[in-house]
Amino acid sequence: MNESVNRRDFLKTFSLIAGSSVIIGSMPWLQGLNAQENSDKTVRIGMIGMGSRGMYLYLMLKDIPNMEIKCVCDDYEPHLANALEAVGPQAKGYVDYRQMLEKEQLDAVVIATPLHKHVGPTIDSMNAGLHVFCEKSMARTIEDCNEMVKAHQNTGKILYVGHQRMFNIKYHQAYKMIKEGKLGDITQIRAYWHRNNDWRRPVPSPDFERKINWRMYHEYSCGLMTELASHHIQVANQIYDQYPEYVWGSGSINHWKDGREVYDNVNLVYKYPNNSHLVYDSLISNKQYGLEVQVQGPKGTMELELGKMWEEFPPPAPGMLSLINHLEHKLFDAIPVGGASWVPDDAVSRKGNWIIDEVLDNDGTKMQMEAFVSDVRNNRVDSYITQQGFYSSVATLMGFNAMHRNEIVYWPEGLAM
Repeated sequence: MNESVNRRDFLKTFSLIAGSSVIIGSMPWLQGLNAQENSDKTVRIGMIGMGSRGMYLYLMLKDIPNMEIKCVCDDYEPHLANALEAVGPQAKGYVDYRQMLEKEQLDAVVIATPLHKHVGPTIDSMNAGLHVFCEKSMARTIEDCNEMVKAHQNTGKILYVGHQRMFNIKYHQAYKMIKEGKLGDITQIRAYWHRNNDWRRPVPSPDFERKINWRMYHEYSCGLMTELASHHIQVANQIYDQYPEYVWGSGSINHWKDGREVYDNVNLVYKYPNNSHLVYDSLISNKQYGLEVQVQGPKGTMELELGKMWEEFPPPAPGMLSLINHLEHKLFDAIPVGGASWVPDDAVSRKGNWIIDEVLDNDGTKMQMEAFVSDVRNNRVDSYITQQGFYSSVATLMGFNAMHRNEIVYWPEGLAM
């Protein structure tokens, strides 16, 4: 993220493509980016969990005007020491987040602990009167996700969940075009996330294996589902404006046979109430195709990570019309009775069109933190962000359970915001 890229650049680009007021008006969770009121009020934040993701969020937060990181918390000493060095002497350090909540005067907390440790700090912080940003996925179990939502509803406090594509300009322009019917009815979304590494981190001694490599073990993590798939499931839910009815799939460990418990490749199909699907796969033994979200309809296809669109039946250049007509007659008039009447369905080779002409160099995280701080400053509670995080987290855990149990898993009855 370039230092010069901030919410003004974000809104300026929105204005160029469609008018920021139009887009923000239809996407209310962006209101915080446009807020000017109470801009001089300092927001006091405590951070819980200062590993790699926590430090990344700190970098996204640190230059936001009138925002102060008052304290940091981590129960792993090297992480805590690294955070204190980065933030500076004005910040206090804590090993136990409950002591931090008791002693510090804060407005909000940012939580980036391992997945299974999200629920306690989130609920305790909201019950202490603080707003919360919690990294995705929400929690390790559906029951814990539900308890976090109940705390949000009972306390009236902000609960952001870290799905930064809700603040990514390419995605927003794509959503706008989809709503305008550029693709027709969305019949299928295909998404994938491929890497080629073992995900394993070095440990100072075997005693720290499960603490540092928590992503490898069922007790703490659902692996590729909660770490990667949750992002693309959130996107699919937002595009369909629904949550899935059920999911089935298969997962296995077929490459990284090193004692891990979570799958190194997963394949799932989510069925939505509109009879459309999300087809998802992820693996960490081949990175050829990277990651993408392909949105398909009868009029065209969008690839949201790339930011391009292909029309199914683009109009030919005027000078080509007569030539095409001539070639078609020459080809099909010569087909003998009983001869081949089909041609191979090869992939489309057209270059496609960019969804937007100008793309900011960011993945949406910086804008999400800007919006969170602004919403905290103005006590603006938008439950749509919470709902998106909740529905994505539940669907993510459904997918893991479907693979783990080898059965179709349905949306839990009565579970909705």
